[in-house]
Amino acid sequence: MHSSPAEPGTSRAHPARLSGERGNVRGQATRLRILEAAEQLFAEHGLSAVPLRDIGKAAGQRNHAAVQYHFGERDEVVRAITEYRGAESELVRAELVAGLMLDTSRPTTRDVVGAFVRPLAIHFRPDNHYLQFLSVLITEEGGYEGLDGTHTGGQVITLRALLSRLLPEVPEAVLAERWWVTLTSAVHTLARYQTAQRKRESLPAAIDVLVTDLISFLAAGLAAPHD
Repeated sequence: MHSSPAEPGTSRAHPARLSGERGNVRGQATRLRILEAAEQLFAEHGLSAVPLRDIGKAAGQRNHAAVQYHFGERDEVVRAITEYRGAESELVRAELVAGLMLDTSRPTTRDVVGAFVRPLAIHFRPDNHYLQFLSVLITEEGGYEGLDGTHTGGQVITLRALLSRLLPEVPEAVLAERWWVTLTSAVHTLARYQTAQRKRESLPAAIDVLVTDLISFLAAGLAAPHD
């Protein structure tokens, strides 16, 4: 696995994305409809099982090549969804990380985990399928490798570096694996909560209570004694 999810860099842009049509309101609205349709279909059926023409149809596009025109191939659609939704989380996470850095008290492992988890929880919205999409992506890719080239992971890298300072007694290789377990477990668990909500299945507690307990649980695992 790579050292961190969604490491910032220069994403590959489809040539059409740079055209003048992209700058107008209609073009941006079309792109958004396509992204949201793709997000839902990928979340429900998997990344490889959804034809691009089905995404266009779900987004109300009559042209079967609409998705390719706006985004290019499937990988670009996946990256675009991640950047679109991930940017929302990253804004919230940046504020949390800044608060940790500026606070006069020493941050805790729980603070670090919370700064990763809580910005993901903002996606608990009826029209949002990002958590399920991200869970499927991680499962199919075996990690976050499919997110290389996106711009939404800078704060996660900062949190990982902070964690090393907070837990010097944990060997770095062990901590790296525990961090991956933390990231993936958080996504899969939040996705399960969201799916249960969408199906109107009962959860053992309110979402905010479950999120808080998840943070405590994951933080305890990161700091657990190592034999």
